[in-house]
Amino acid sequence: MTRNRVANLLRRRDSPQRPTFLELFFDLVYVFALTRIVHELVLDYTRGHVAERLTTSLAENGETLLLLLALWWIWTQTAWVTSRFDPFQPPIQFVVLATMYGSLLLAVAISGALAETGLLFASTYVAIQVGRTLFFVFIVRGHNLRRVNLLALVWFCASAVPWLAGALAPEVTRNTLWTVALAIDYLGARLGWPVPGLGRSRVSPWAVAGEHLAERYWQLVIVALGETILTSGSSLLRGPIVAPRTMALTLSFLTTVLLWRIYFYRAGQILGEAIAASADPGRLGRLAEFAHLLMVSGILASSAGSELVLSDPSGDAKAAWVGAILGGPALYLAGRSVFEYVAFARVSRPRPIGILVLAALAPIMVGLPPLGVAAAAVAVLLGVAVSDTARAYGRPLEEASPSR
Repeated sequence: MTRNRVANLLRRRDSPQRPTFLELFFDLVYVFALTRIVHELVLDYTRGHVAERLTTSLAENGETLLLLLALWWIWTQTAWVTSRFDPFQPPIQFVVLATMYGSLLLAVAISGALAETGLLFASTYVAIQVGRTLFFVFIVRGHNLRRVNLLALVWFCASAVPWLAGALAPEVTRNTLWTVALAIDYLGARLGWPVPGLGRSRVSPWAVAGEHLAERYWQLVIVALGETILTSGSSLLRGPIVAPRTMALTLSFLTTVLLWRIYFYRAGQILGEAIAASADPGRLGRLAEFAHLLMVSGILASSAGSELVLSDPSGDAKAAWVGAILGGPALYLAGRSVFEYVAFARVSRPRPIGILVLAALAPIMVGLPPLGVAAAAVAVLLGVAVSDTARAYGRPLEEASPSR
């Protein structure tokens, strides 16, 4: 009887793999959460004298990256839940909505997570991970998935210690402890949550519903791109609507369009097919996850760069500002290169060439008007997009690489 009850909660292999409206609803919180991350990135570049010192800005970016990685892990595991379990079942809907509320609290706590709201951020993160896993331990009794959740629960309880201890510690110690906590969380999943005497899990979510997870990552990219439009439009309204700032908004929009075009042109359309064709879908799935983390990080850095350009389009671009305006697209292209390898088992030359061109432009762009730096980033992305179109012109659509 218990096994039948659990079976009703699981997503059937023959059921539609398209994400549900509940999952799209869940993503609404991440529009707000990613906006808060971009806000923190902008502060990293403008707080005090940070804008003058690239190395200091990178250190500040590292702190913001910790918060992004925590949000990313919550989102990713929620996507895994709805890939393995049927999101139309009330217990699964409860889990998703509870995680959604927790994610909202995390987003609210981002701005002061390294200061006064650190305890709220850490305790909410721990409550989501431990509470959600414990919930599944109880509702999948009698099924082999219970063992998987028991293993994960041990690791999440272990990472809870540095999470909560870091929330009560000074900032430098907090960064160290939270880095350790995230390392435990990510490493545990990568290794299958091994526990002495209990072994490890060898179940891959990509082997269960690769097509569903592929579409969930598509949707997250759209959410991140939507955040850039929201941020740039809001930034324009915070000052006079004059020609230089309008041009900055135009360049921001063109950057967003080109990032979208580069993502979805062919490789972005066949991720699920590529995973399904692989002899090791778990390995390619992990690569796809890493690729999307790089791409979303690049989109957010580009969004922060656009906001910096809108704040002072005709001034002198500081080194840190150039790092954001050009580094965001470079990071995105790096992730897109990994993504292309997942789909086609090769990387086309325009992507690494684009990264090299952006890196070469960075030193000579320092001190120039931010508008010019943004225009250079658009030109490089346009070159990559045009090369994609030229290479595919007159040829049949490329298929996913054979099983590998």
